[in-house]
Amino acid sequence: MNPHTAPAETVVRLDGITKRFGDTVALDDASLSVRRGEVVVLLGLSGSGKSTLLRHVDGLERPTDGRVTVLGREVTDLTGRALRRLRSEVGFIFQQFELVPSLTVLENVLTGSLATVRGPRLGLWSYGRAAKAEALARLDRVGLLDRAYQRADTLSGGQQQRVAIARALMQRPQVLLADEPVASLDPESSDQVMALIREIAADEGLTVICSLHQVDLALSWADRIVGLRHGQVVLDTETEGLSKAQVMEIYGRVATSTDQFEAIELELSAAGAGVAAGAANTPGTAGGAASVSEDAVR
Repeated sequence: MNPHTAPAETVVRLDGITKRFGDTVALDDASLSVRRGEVVVLLGLSGSGKSTLLRHVDGLERPTDGRVTVLGREVTDLTGRALRRLRSEVGFIFQQFELVPSLTVLENVLTGSLATVRGPRLGLWSYGRAAKAEALARLDRVGLLDRAYQRADTLSGGQQQRVAIARALMQRPQVLLADEPVASLDPESSDQVMALIREIAADEGLTVICSLHQVDLALSWADRIVGLRHGQVVLDTETEGLSKAQVMEIYGRVATSTDQFEAIELELSAAGAGVAAGAANTPGTAGGAASVSEDAVR
């Protein structure tokens, strides 16, 4: 960072968040701060608390203990209209896309503007011209303008997730949350979706908090990695300049057994050799991080 440049504003802050569901502790004294314009990846295995943490940012969950502050507002104090206003400024991308299958792509994107319109919306005719023009522009931005009038359920998984991104952008959010946005996608589509999220964040000055379990993707696209294990923050590090030893430390922090760690280490070494051999024939591959299978980190 330039020493003469003031540090970016903190837009998301979680202080000592604990969340219990009965006897289960989903988050255990977790703290996190995210600056404006950062892309932060929450990294961890299933059940580590990633999704629960994300849901605290826009008030979908309330902490048992601790404080959540987003865009200068104490989320735990918000109700009714004030909470809805905050949520309109926080976009959310889900693992399973959450599109309406029988609606057209354009109609699905338009639902992202519902917080700013009045009355029932019964088909395209009930949205204003300006909203439709903006929705088409959002589809163009994610490369799906030519699919605007197709049913959503005719698209591939990667295309559906891009529609979900366009829908979130219709909110004109300041913060974008993404909960395992590529878990249901093949590796090529996963890379494309993460590249798109990163590009849009840079173009529009968005703050992004994204949960993943693939360390290679996190290294390629995140400014920071925050590791979660059993609901606790066990790692918070910038990705720039990470060495292989540090990458292995990240895997070790989120793995839960020696067998998992050894499997990860073996596959990372093998994949790293493959990446090195094929790099000359793969221009534009993001980050150069070795690819590790989903099975290895589960």
